[in-house]
Amino acid sequence: MAKISAPLEFADAIFHLVRAKYVELAGCSSLLHARHKGLAGIVMTRGLDLRQAQVVALSTGTKCINGEYISDQGLAVNDCHAEITTRRALLRFLYSQLELHLSKRKEDWEQSIFVRHRDSCLRLRENVLFHMYISTSPCGDARVNSPYEITSDLHSNRHLVKKFHSHLRTKIESGEGTLPVKTTGPVQTWDGVLQGERLITMSCTDKISRWNVLGLQGALLSHFVEPVYLYSLTVGSLRHTGHFSRMMNHRLERVGPLPTCYYRNQPFLSGLSNSDCRQQGKSVCYSVNWTTGDIQLEMLNASTGKRRDSGAPSRLCKHALFERWIRLYRKLVVRGASGMPLYCEAKQAAGTYQTVKLQWLKGLQEAGLGTWVRKPPEQENFTLTV
Repeated sequence: MAKISAPLEFADAIFHLVRAKYVELAGCSSLLHARHKGLAGIVMTRGLDLRQAQVVALSTGTKCINGEYISDQGLAVNDCHAEITTRRALLRFLYSQLELHLSKRKEDWEQSIFVRHRDSCLRLRENVLFHMYISTSPCGDARVNSPYEITSDLHSNRHLVKKFHSHLRTKIESGEGTLPVKTTGPVQTWDGVLQGERLITMSCTDKISRWNVLGLQGALLSHFVEPVYLYSLTVGSLRHTGHFSRMMNHRLERVGPLPTCYYRNQPFLSGLSNSDCRQQGKSVCYSVNWTTGDIQLEMLNASTGKRRDSGAPSRLCKHALFERWIRLYRKLVVRGASGMPLYCEAKQAAGTYQTVKLQWLKGLQEAGLGTWVRKPPEQENFTLTV
């Protein structure tokens, strides 16, 4: 069974911390008043002591990249939904903390949230917890099947909603809403997408479900650290956690035994004492992101997956994060290595992570929930030039 709901007072505090940080960063700019239907943030605590709580990552956004702008060099952010870019912003924080751990200055590595564990692996210090706030139920099954967020359009199609209950769903390119995936799932090809086929991106519900098994850190960082899981998840518009909790449990039923350090994470789920009002109407086609230590927000054009001001790659893109991974890899694993792996090779080399991933995907198929749709492999066949 899922954990009980987090106390509303705690959930409210997480929301206020994220909202206050966003207001502080947006300042008097038009960002503060812009229509953002999606705001997400991650708060770090030591135990459940909110006096030391720190917002470490936040983002806004509700759109995905147009297929014509996908990059084969990892230079575009594919998914600009707030909870997804917030998790990518958290990755930058984790990289910074790993770099602190490797510092030769004692005061630096003592401040790092990571400590060395067995087999040269690192893990979070005891009582370091991460809490995510999302302003609305994540797109996908969590929203479609929530009895408190059903729209008039969905009421007229209740038979379809029931048929695809708990199914994996994909986002609509350049729009909002999701569609259920087929049992076998389509195969996306690079040339097909460039020639106008719809680029398929898995829903936020599905990605959060994945984090609950594989962790937030992803394949690359799993070379160095044990899985990093969410302790709690607060959804601003969610008045009852029943469906969300049942759906998350259903995704975990067929996983089977997991290797050491991995487990079926069931974060505390909660709404707010007063539901965060969801803004109606069409949302803007940009996304902002921030990681603690950044001077200001970075604004992305969600359609292109690149910076809105200059068209330059985002600090959240695959290429930028891979650069940081390579630096750590050379220090932690292969000192002085001269070879430069492909991005996809580095991810596949995370053996235990990939085993757990395949095990989870197989469980979804066996449960009849659909097949995870992958992006064209060409977008990960890149390496660094320096």
